[in-house]
Amino acid sequence: MKPAQIQTLFERFAAANPHPRTELQYSTPFELLVAVLLSAQATDVSVNKATAALFARANTPQALLDLGEDGLKSYIRTIGLYQTKAKNLMATSRILLERYGGQVPDNREALESLPGVGRKTANVVLNVAFGQPTIAVDTHIFRVANRLGLARGKTPLEVERQLETVIPPQYRHDAHHWLILHGRYVCKARKPECWRCNVADLCAYTPKTAAPR
Repeated sequence: MKPAQIQTLFERFAAANPHPRTELQYSTPFELLVAVLLSAQATDVSVNKATAALFARANTPQALLDLGEDGLKSYIRTIGLYQTKAKNLMATSRILLERYGGQVPDNREALESLPGVGRKTANVVLNVAFGQPTIAVDTHIFRVANRLGLARGKTPLEVERQLETVIPPQYRHDAHHWLILHGRYVCKARKPECWRCNVADLCAYTPKTAAPR
């Protein structure tokens, strides 16, 4: 995709959704961190259902530790891999209290040192909680970036590096939200809804789908 096309792409995304937000529900950086950790291989809808009750009871590192691992599991057992996630969240809460005064750190190295926090999770927290122009490449962004011809790569990191290079600076903070939402609701994995895509004319994906009759 040429620079002029990329500029047009993000102009359209911005016009359609000027203030994109994560669909995970949270009110503090710690709640966001918990929600993102729980969202791995789970839908945002399922995470929000679980965290609504969890955060009403425990929404700080100390409160989560006081709840205990078994207590935490009782709130998140509807979420995939909940046992591993509970173990990681307990360990993460302990580290946040011991090393960071109970606060979520705002730098990548510290975040990625927390149990269960990989590059994608760190990118989401840095972007959403701390306003940094990071790009969290999930399955949606990986698919959409390759389909569009915006950034091609065989791994999420390759795609992330390319996106950092090609996305105009003024759009970088919101870019991953637009791409995620586009992949979730329009450029779907099995059958992209090209007939209602506002960037279809810019897209390199050739077997475009037609509207159902």
